[in-house]
Amino acid sequence: MGQPLDTTAIGGCNPEAAICTREVTRDFRAGQQTITVLHGIDLDIRAGELTFLVGESGSGKTTLISIMCGILWPTLGEVKVFGTDIYELGDTELVEFRLNNIGFIFQQYNLIPSIDAANNAAVPLIAQGMDRIEAREKAVAMLEKLNIGDQASKLPSQLSGGQQQRVAIARALVHEPRLVVCDEPTAALDATSGRRVMDLLREVAVAEDRACIIVTHDNRIFDLADRILVLEDGKITHDGKDMPEGH
Repeated sequence: MGQPLDTTAIGGCNPEAAICTREVTRDFRAGQQTITVLHGIDLDIRAGELTFLVGESGSGKTTLISIMCGILWPTLGEVKVFGTDIYELGDTELVEFRLNNIGFIFQQYNLIPSIDAANNAAVPLIAQGMDRIEAREKAVAMLEKLNIGDQASKLPSQLSGGQQQRVAIARALVHEPRLVVCDEPTAALDATSGRRVMDLLREVAVAEDRACIIVTHDNRIFDLADRILVLEDGKITHDGKDMPEGH
């Protein structure tokens, strides 16, 4: 992997960047006070890399990810995802952009308890308007790629925690999104299981035309990152292959 893109000479977005933020600031009102959670974030993220976003609770990780995914509007700044200025889109266009281009892997999995694994994995395709039978076939194929094709007809309550997580990964990837975001994918796992999940994510989520961002503070997996961004008090304080000393 190459070195992180140079964002020191900030201007327009680098055409190589999968995600580009320029001067992204986010304020929140707390009574009579205005609290600035992000301070002018300038960042380029490449496709084809496993990028870790690391920071303590309250550092601004969730806010930054939410802004990069089109969920939370920035107070100031510009955000481009694969060349699209997402906050210039209308509400309906933004929803469609997220649906077509972004896959989320949540820490809690958020599976629908009343439908089986294959139909859970097929949800993004059905939301896009695909025929349900075709969507299910594609979902089963993705579950097979994740080595749980034999669990396709089981309800979430009939699956182990690891199997549920794989269904959630299948759901995030089944519509072939160009941006995959994982929220603490190893937080509830032991060291061996955590590395197995990360190996799986690298195998199925990292691609030349796809950006993959892992939000984590799990130091057991830092060595698996291609790039580590450290966020402290709403500012990027480190950008490199390894974690800085003291973290």
